[in-house]
Amino acid sequence: MSTLNIFVATVYGGALDVAEQVQPLFEQAGYTVTIHEDPPMESITTARADLSLFCISTTGSGDVPGNLLPFVESIRDQHPDLSGLRYGLVALGDSSYAETFCGAGRSLDALLSECGARRIGDRLEIDAMETFMADDAAMPWVEQWIDSL
Repeated sequence: MSTLNIFVATVYGGALDVAEQVQPLFEQAGYTVTIHEDPPMESITTARADLSLFCISTTGSGDVPGNLLPFVESIRDQHPDLSGLRYGLVALGDSSYAETFCGAGRSLDALLSECGARRIGDRLEIDAMETFMADDAAMPWVEQWIDSL
């Protein structure tokens, strides 16, 4: 059975809600799913799953929420070889913060790429100004993403 790690960065729970709502879609597709809210960097370097999904909100001035910040800082500081990491990314933001819209997701995406990870498909950016419930946008995207695998 294939494995999927879902990494969540959230302040008010929106990204966690997305992760919990899409989890059954992956399970129906044959994945064993683990949701990580406070993961160590080793969860993508040594205990790597077949596939990873990042559900990441933006806070402050385009910043990564506190629960995932140590994880992201470890990657930034140690710059591990992530060439075996295949991932997707769902970024949540608010377009009224034009310059920093989905900034945390965009910066994590760039960092993972710098370390050799390979994103599968396009990054989904969900705008809180247009979509009240983020999982309404995430569910169809994840269904298409699973089909593309």
